[in-house]
Amino acid sequence: MKRNWLEQSALGSAAALALLGLTWSAAQAEPSAELIEAAKKEGELTIIAVPHDWCLYGEVIEDFKAKYGFLKLNELNPDAGSGDEIEAIKANKGNTGPQAPDVIDVGLSFGPSAKKDGLIQPYKVSTWDSIPDSQKDAEGYWYGDYYGVLAFEVNKDMIKNIPTDWSDLQKPEYKGQVALDGDPRVSNESIQAVFASGLSSTGGDIDKAADAGLQFFKKLNESGNFVPIGGGASTLAQGTTPIVIRWDYLALGDRDTLGGNPDVAVVVPKTGIVAGVYVQAISAYAPHPNAAKLWMEHLYSDAAQLTWLKGYCHPARFDDLVKRGVVPAELMAKLPPAENYAKALFPTLEQQGKGKEIITKQWDSVVGVNVQTN
Repeated sequence: MKRNWLEQSALGSAAALALLGLTWSAAQAEPSAELIEAAKKEGELTIIAVPHDWCLYGEVIEDFKAKYGFLKLNELNPDAGSGDEIEAIKANKGNTGPQAPDVIDVGLSFGPSAKKDGLIQPYKVSTWDSIPDSQKDAEGYWYGDYYGVLAFEVNKDMIKNIPTDWSDLQKPEYKGQVALDGDPRVSNESIQAVFASGLSSTGGDIDKAADAGLQFFKKLNESGNFVPIGGGASTLAQGTTPIVIRWDYLALGDRDTLGGNPDVAVVVPKTGIVAGVYVQAISAYAPHPNAAKLWMEHLYSDAAQLTWLKGYCHPARFDDLVKRGVVPAELMAKLPPAENYAKALFPTLEQQGKGKEIITKQWDSVVGVNVQTN
């Protein structure tokens, strides 16, 4: 899943998150017996837009099922974008069945807008104090869960000259080879990708990045380099989208999953390095509000946060986990080099909101191509 960019000049992910105002929690908390009992009475939980290969969410889900087997877990549209999740809440306000999402996981800018529109309800998890102040709503309506940076996932079996920066993607040698992960009219990830390309092409001018990003993709499309198909591990391996722009944690996860078939390079570009924070929230119309709260308690537990980290996502409570010495050394060793993130910029809510407005509303008129997604 920002509007004003904070330049992360410190080394290491812990230092970077500290710049975002992280506070510490003294110990791992557990959900109350009362909450567990209330969730048990509801009997179900409906989640949406949770792909199992995203941040090792599949393992997070299985752990939840093992711990709270009394809940039937409904999974809606795993590949939905943040905008789709918001629309799902709106479309199911009076629906108490399994088609109404109880919880959402969306890009940072969607949190405040959903609160403003009365679509989410407040809840502070028991580990609330260890979530960075800048990544949560003070009243508990939404809170950050993890972040990553945009990278190029490249099929090395097909691409011999690996692109190292955004400008490289415009080269004629990449004709019919560059794809986004999703539809930039609804996908936070793709919105941020367009923004990042513009940030690079303007030399870091945040105010012009959204418009410049649209022009970047217009040119990419006109040259035939852009493939209007939502890319992922399967399309990368098949050669349909040999270069996919997506969050680093997804690309790194694909690299592990594909196991060298094909060989995958994950490149953090030299410029226009954009970090994206995603946030959790509970629908104001959740049919199972207590089950939703129990899900949040699970996501913000040490176990789930470490699972996200194992999936290469930097969890919101990362510094707290490190401070208390609960991150295994072998897990720390698997994380990408700190220098990959040293120049990462975190757009503020105001800046991300402005960029999202421009990109989502002008993609059709400027770029003029529909991105096919599953």
